[in-house]
Amino acid sequence: MKFNWTKLPLLGAGLTAAATLMASTALGQTTSGLPPVAANVPQEDAYQLRGLPPQESAQEVDEGPTRYLETEFLKERGIATYGWIDAGIGGNNWGSPFNGPITFNDRNWMGQVNQLYLVNEKVLDLEDGGADWGGRVDLLYGGDSIFTTARGLDGNLYNQSPAGFGSWNSSKYYGLAMPQLYGEVGYGDHAVKFGHFYTPIGYEVVPAIGNFFYTHAYTMQYGEPFTHTGILDTWKATDNTTVFAGITNGWDNYSDPINILGIANPGYAGANSNAAFLGGASIKSDDETQTLTMTTSSGNEIGGFIAPATIGNRSILSTVYVNELNDKVTYVFQNDNGWQFNAIGVKETLGQQPGTATWYGINQYMFYNFSDTLVGGVRLEWFRDNNGYRVFSPIRNAMFGGPSNTGYQGNFWEMSWGLNWKPNRNFVVRPELRYDWYAPDHGKGPLPYGKNFNEYGQLYGGCDAIWQF
Repeated sequence: MKFNWTKLPLLGAGLTAAATLMASTALGQTTSGLPPVAANVPQEDAYQLRGLPPQESAQEVDEGPTRYLETEFLKERGIATYGWIDAGIGGNNWGSPFNGPITFNDRNWMGQVNQLYLVNEKVLDLEDGGADWGGRVDLLYGGDSIFTTARGLDGNLYNQSPAGFGSWNSSKYYGLAMPQLYGEVGYGDHAVKFGHFYTPIGYEVVPAIGNFFYTHAYTMQYGEPFTHTGILDTWKATDNTTVFAGITNGWDNYSDPINILGIANPGYAGANSNAAFLGGASIKSDDETQTLTMTTSSGNEIGGFIAPATIGNRSILSTVYVNELNDKVTYVFQNDNGWQFNAIGVKETLGQQPGTATWYGINQYMFYNFSDTLVGGVRLEWFRDNNGYRVFSPIRNAMFGGPSNTGYQGNFWEMSWGLNWKPNRNFVVRPELRYDWYAPDHGKGPLPYGKNFNEYGQLYGGCDAIWQF
């Protein structure tokens, strides 16, 4: 059996406290979202850390997409080269230039090439308990790239203008990112990945082919990391249980040290180290219709980019449960809980002392297979930014110095309805309708929607198309 250890979910989107910090952490996410066919591994043989993404739980249109970049020479050596183009358009009912805090398709009725994505990988083949080596490199060009860069690689928060971007950006709207660059070695039931890779935290992922919806949940956008840099050991303990653990540089960080701005609280434990633990476990039922995955990351991060910076522990615990109820219906439940000690948020910049910021939420998804080519889905989410520390509106303006707002201390609700239509093996079309609502604590504070940030809710509609090659 071939084990595609690359398929840790592209999950997570770490977006941080101040607009500059936000810009840095918005750079980086898991691989359960990458369909096995992308690696030339048959669906039934492909190892995945978590449950199949919803569009893959439907019956396949055919054997999988035609890979136009494949050659027999590379296939014989276990090397896969493939990619996709994702483009679409969406807008809000207020006519605001941006769709509030919604990403990645954040621009109102302006067509976007979200992803021109290219992958080159050698998947581990640990058949019969032998040893093997592999590796992978991903390149992402398009409007989504600014949310997926990592500090010290394709983004640098500290010495560029605008903060966190510019090195590989061609404009405010388009740029290049390298979300994965790693090698791996395996033997028996173990595989060790080293380098820069997507996080295994959460459910939704960065690659468009790994998600049902065009838009993303608040949990993914604002509550989770996108990428890590470090080492991760994955152990297939039993046929039903997978355990993984490793050490990384933290959230969406390739090489930047934690103390580059100076440390306001040098007495904090490990204040000069951004080493973080990354780990979790995934258990599937004997009939493979149910999967429970719990993941966590914990380590010191910068609490706010106001020099000298405060340092504090940032931790997150994510639980994802997938149940393929029958051949037609799949249900997904996700709960995330995150916190940052010594956080400098909006309130603290006005003179209050740093404190603990928390964010948490619940996502639920239901998918129905109408046919081999058509799947319907609904997503209901509640996300709480308890201290006004995580959410920005709009993120792109916050990154590039345009009109934006933050400090949303309260509850976000959103419900999305969508379809995935697969007219052939290489195309997916994803229309979507979404309604968002924000309830601030005590009825006070800034609002995230509308031309002048004066609306509590927003209706959004959009559609994109993905062509795999």
